[in-house]
Amino acid sequence: MTTTDDSTSKEAPLTLDQPAPRVLSFWDQSAFWANLGVSLFAFSGAYTVLAPNNEGAPGISIAAGIVAMIVGTAVGGLMLGLAAVPGARTGQPAMVLLRGLFGARLSYLPTVLNIAQLIGWGTFELVVIGDAAEELFHGGPHWLYVIAAGVITTVLTIWPLGSVRILRRFVTVGVVAALLWFYVQFFRAGLPDLTTNPGPEGNGPFGVDWGLFWIATDAALAVSVSWVPVAADYTRHSRSTATAFTAAGGAYGLTQVIGYVLGLFALALATGGGGQYGPFLHVTLGALFFFIFVIREADQSFANVYSTAVSIQNLAPRVDRRLLSIGLGVLITVVALGLNMENYFGFLGLIGSVFVPLLGVLVADFFLRAKGRWNTGADAPSRWGMVGAWLIGLVVYQLINPGDAGVWTDFWVRAQGWAHFTVQPWMSASLLSFLAAAVVAATIGRLVPTRDTQR
Repeated sequence: MTTTDDSTSKEAPLTLDQPAPRVLSFWDQSAFWANLGVSLFAFSGAYTVLAPNNEGAPGISIAAGIVAMIVGTAVGGLMLGLAAVPGARTGQPAMVLLRGLFGARLSYLPTVLNIAQLIGWGTFELVVIGDAAEELFHGGPHWLYVIAAGVITTVLTIWPLGSVRILRRFVTVGVVAALLWFYVQFFRAGLPDLTTNPGPEGNGPFGVDWGLFWIATDAALAVSVSWVPVAADYTRHSRSTATAFTAAGGAYGLTQVIGYVLGLFALALATGGGGQYGPFLHVTLGALFFFIFVIREADQSFANVYSTAVSIQNLAPRVDRRLLSIGLGVLITVVALGLNMENYFGFLGLIGSVFVPLLGVLVADFFLRAKGRWNTGADAPSRWGMVGAWLIGLVVYQLINPGDAGVWTDFWVRAQGWAHFTVQPWMSASLLSFLAAAVVAATIGRLVPTRDTQR
């Protein structure tokens, strides 16, 4: 793809029919994904790994949780890297790529689902920032913190590629310093026995219930997978496919493990008071370094809002992404002012069940059948077979791990009974649904001729 050197070519295009400049270096992308891997979610949501059934049971130990986090993140990082490649190779954003997988019109279904989950993630991020700021400053107007985070998020989305470069130049160093500082302080404070679970009832030995291990792994993997349907929105600006894969899969996976393990350590050190971020604020200079985490969290909401805008452009190609970003920034801010985090794990489970098998279909078709050549134009023909493969993967995921999503979960629990299906401890919903969707997609790709060619 040919680009010019003028200033406008160095920023993301405003509409879908404009070419994407290839201006992000390996270090730009690595810093971006590494920062996304360190999130306040890792601290506030660490218990979802230790008690993945969300039923107040002892769950698994901290040591088992660390193993689950490493395994889940390694697999999730590989998936994220694979999702990054098509964007770098074609220059197309994530939802536009799905025109080649499902067809132009059928791509609208995953696009709408992606818009919904990104709005949810962006809203959650503002809630987390507001909660963390309130704890950091010992109170204050929660609404003001949320609005401030919403304004920062919206400003970053106006110049997305410039924001990525700012992360590399200024933010990453502070985040690395904060991580090192807290690790040193936590080790100096003395960690408790990692073979116990620090929850209200969690006092069993390592591996108290290995039947929950793969559920915990899926919980960790779901965090990585949440970025799969947006990866191409950023790697489409990569200078090469190899750097896109390495930066997305490697840098993100590394820092997610570091961040979540730090969150598990903080959970182990937590006492009855002090709030969920108490262990960070009670160490020497803790408030200063935790402030870096709070400010940096805006890159998470920025990424979600920008990708939401780009996803909407798959439905409305000529709408200016800046107008979309401003509208979305206002929307998530308003919603965040009245939202809580009570069903965080259920939200993650639903994300995994939708986008893990979708990635399986994409990998099988893009890499094995199409060899990287898809028709992503507005005339891309519908491919119902690929939709069927996706749905089969979703069914496999839900039968193994129905999650915790109210009526939706109740239906799949009953479906287990109808199918006389018993979940085994070794079953991973993410891995098996990915493989099922990929195998079905590869089989359909061989048996059913397609009319798609690269556009």
